[in-house]
Amino acid sequence: MLNNKHIRRRFERIASQFDSADFVHATTREGLLRRLEPILIEAKTIIDLGSATGSASRILKKRFRKADVISVDISHNMLCEARKKKVWLSRATYTQADAVSLPFRNACVDLVFANMLLPWLNDPALVFMEIARVLRKGGVFAFTTLGPDSFREIAQAWSQIDGQVHVNRFADMHNLGDDLVNSGLRDPVVDVDRLSINYKNSEKLFTDLTNNGARNTLIARSQALTGKGSFKAMLAALTDPNKGDITLNLELIYGHCWGSGPKMDPANYRIDATHIPLRRT
Repeated sequence: MLNNKHIRRRFERIASQFDSADFVHATTREGLLRRLEPILIEAKTIIDLGSATGSASRILKKRFRKADVISVDISHNMLCEARKKKVWLSRATYTQADAVSLPFRNACVDLVFANMLLPWLNDPALVFMEIARVLRKGGVFAFTTLGPDSFREIAQAWSQIDGQVHVNRFADMHNLGDDLVNSGLRDPVVDVDRLSINYKNSEKLFTDLTNNGARNTLIARSQALTGKGSFKAMLAALTDPNKGDITLNLELIYGHCWGSGPKMDPANYRIDATHIPLRRT
């Protein structure tokens, strides 16, 4: 389980440095936009959910020039960084909100774009239900996330040092597909890609992890400070003994699905009166 308070505080702190280390977000953002190109989307209202500093919002506005693009993030400072770039967006809207409780009415959105939001959620199904609620029938939800093979190298290196949990367990794409359907979204399309990142030294690795907020925010993490000896031993296990560098492999999951309109309350039933047969006497 992730510590939501720590996540929020962390993103407030790193907002001004985020763009310097968002190359994974940039990779998945470009990959997701390519996957959306064949899909016909007539968008009047778009939500960039987990917008961070608004990089995706800018691109979405260029592609959908007549649409209102709403940047939504839980971090106030991230939205402030996005506002500094608003010269490119004539109708810019910024909303600070939690993805599990969106301040929008039912069936009012044509596209929800969520690039690397899901890795920061304890229960993606709750967010999927909110997206299903605000998405118009036929609207598109497009997302990226990390698969369970991501950061395996770091997890394995720490496993040689202690029994603590240091890396989040990311959801399998099949479980994500089930959650999407159960939330009321339909026809999910999910595929996987791989990204290998090579670091010449550990300093650059942990600078990037810090600046994009990817340090340990697990509730189950040890509350004690990690000793220098343990950390040094972990780095030795992580580093290639021959080349002296560090390679991380990420499993990138891309997906999109369609809205089916707001789900009816199971306690209420609607009957079309024209379909009621006349009673013959």
